[in-house]
Amino acid sequence: MPINIPRELPARELLNKEKIFVMDEDRARTQDIRPLNILILNLMPEKEKTELQFLRLLGNTPLQVNITFLRTATHRSTHVSNYHLDSFYTTFDKVKDSRYDGLIITGAPIEHLEFEEVNYWEELTEIMDWAKENVTSTLNICWGAQAALYYHYGIGKHPLPEKCFGIFKHQIADPTVKLVRGFDEEFHAPHSRHTGIFKEAVEAHPDLFLLSVSEEDAPFIIMSKDAKNIMITGHFEYDAMTLAEEYQRDLDRGLEINIPQNYFPNDDITQRPPHKWRSHSHLLFSNWLNYYVYQQTPYVW
Repeated sequence: MPINIPRELPARELLNKEKIFVMDEDRARTQDIRPLNILILNLMPEKEKTELQFLRLLGNTPLQVNITFLRTATHRSTHVSNYHLDSFYTTFDKVKDSRYDGLIITGAPIEHLEFEEVNYWEELTEIMDWAKENVTSTLNICWGAQAALYYHYGIGKHPLPEKCFGIFKHQIADPTVKLVRGFDEEFHAPHSRHTGIFKEAVEAHPDLFLLSVSEEDAPFIIMSKDAKNIMITGHFEYDAMTLAEEYQRDLDRGLEINIPQNYFPNDDITQRPPHKWRSHSHLLFSNWLNYYVYQQTPYVW
């Protein structure tokens, strides 16, 4: 089934080329079906790339999904045109009287800041508070996951000795949990972050379940026991070339950056990296939409 997105959204053409089923609002209104309404708070600077990454994953399930993109009002991104923001994004004031079946809070490249130093932190906490009563389940990604762990559960982040950057193997603690139903016992996922979460803090919290760890024994998938919040400390949504683009970006800026681990074949940056995590990323988003959103949300809010 399709995702319902605005007719003029740039990602639409690329999704069509990839044979991902999309429809516009006019056709969606003729469907006698209860679609899922998903809100995406996009905190990433290159918003069009992030839109495409998440829409690929949300469009690969048997459910009809209406997408609303949300931006912060207290911070205006400089990496995307005002036309794009004004045409395809809304602000919290315009949606706070509505209810949504699911919410995605993306990552953001602001790990060097303490949470309270982020200029939209107050706005973000207002959204997270609102989601407790108005959203069935929230998927928090990378910095968004760290923010959720800090705000909801009092678990802080800590700086890493060097950037966690590359493709890493992970294991599942309990394969019977619906979120990871169908996962292999070992799977790959991308990471790109300068901070981490202590495993012991997650395991000690009575409201959290540590569902997956990396081969370095670092938390990857964390779920609240009521399934209202799911935290992913990496970037399942990344494309095959995203880490290569980040690596080149940092080189161009003159930053000290190591080659992404376990990424380029033979660590040869001239070779195209294989997309080792595609199937599990689709599976996680499909499981989230099915078991934690569709199966839990009321037909009429």
